[in-house]
Amino acid sequence: MKITALEEYGLRCMVQLARGATDAPMTGAQVAEKEGLTSDYAGKLLNLLSQHDLVQSVRGRNGGFVLGRPAAEITVADIVRALSNDIFDSEYCERHVGAESVCVHESSCALRPVWTTVSEMITLTLQSITLLDLLRSEGQLSQELQPLGDLTPDTNGSAPSLHQLEVRGQN
Repeated sequence: MKITALEEYGLRCMVQLARGATDAPMTGAQVAEKEGLTSDYAGKLLNLLSQHDLVQSVRGRNGGFVLGRPAAEITVADIVRALSNDIFDSEYCERHVGAESVCVHESSCALRPVWTTVSEMITLTLQSITLLDLLRSEGQLSQELQPLGDLTPDTNGSAPSLHQLEVRGQN
């Protein structure tokens, strides 16, 4: 999975708004300066986020942008979803048909459950992280996000295979 520039910078703009969460709105130029972006690009991101009610635009002389709701109620999944498609969406197979009009694996596809599972796992992870969580230090957040359970890498750094997970489940 690759994170797009739109997703990365959109998340960073949201973090800036959350850090400055006061009654005073931040202008697009202020957000842009703090993130090293152009004002136009930050404005584009903030406007996209406002279309999903994650950001509110405040008009007037002291206007700018504020969070659309408290940082504790906005998940990383909400932000990413506002800026891109799901990893594996309902049209995925229709976009990857090769030279045919319909995918040759449409009736039985071993890849479809893999991409569905990966997409669900990533979505669940992103849904569990709030914008408020992103205000913590890197060390604090890393500790909380440590892989747990059966998907923890083994001693040589490899993830267990499905076969190994099945064998573990039988013991």
